[in-house]
Amino acid sequence: MKLIDAPSPNFDERGREADTIILHYTGMRTGKEALDRLCDPQAKVSAHYLVEENGDVFRLVDEEKRAWHAGAGSWCGETDINARSIGIEIVNPGHEWGYRDFPETQIAAVIALMKDLRTRHNITPARVLGHSDVAPRRKEDPGEKFPWVRLAAAGLALAPFSGDPKDGEAVSYDDALGALVEIGYDAKPGDHAAALVAFQRRFCPQSLGQGFDPRTKAALMAVSAVR
Repeated sequence: MKLIDAPSPNFDERGREADTIILHYTGMRTGKEALDRLCDPQAKVSAHYLVEENGDVFRLVDEEKRAWHAGAGSWCGETDINARSIGIEIVNPGHEWGYRDFPETQIAAVIALMKDLRTRHNITPARVLGHSDVAPRRKEDPGEKFPWVRLAAAGLALAPFSGDPKDGEAVSYDDALGALVEIGYDAKPGDHAAALVAFQRRFCPQSLGQGFDPRTKAALMAVSAVR
């Protein structure tokens, strides 16, 4: 894996060990546009790494420092996501500029980078998250086209649901909502819709926007059992 140093000034002290990876898409028209923004001191945003569509990996912030990538969010009740995570920006125009499939070369580079990170940090598959997982009311990335199944096959992330949707037919609403919270999502009573959509993007995109349908319920129970 080739690393290209492109230091960003946008970081501060982490104050703890990193045990989480947050995956983003850049959501800008080009990789250069995204790289320039992540290195702009006026923007006050950054990430530890950026992965281009051709597989180039840019190192922006030292892993021991706290990059500014996740913003306001929550996971398992904790709100300072940046302090415990390594942020990886993956070049893709996103939903605003023409969301498209992620090239094989790019995903291979993401997998190689994550395997390398695992040699230095105690990051379990359950702690590899999308930006939309931790900020579901604000973010959609890396989105429903991201090939989580590839990361799962490499032992790097939890796999999307591939079981029988009928397994969810007997699951109650309360149990399904409880599983959403147990997994880690910020799903307050009466304000769970965004978190549910984020879960569907991640684990059962076939049910995206379908509420607590049987497939979503089955997926929720399956993920909560293995996290």
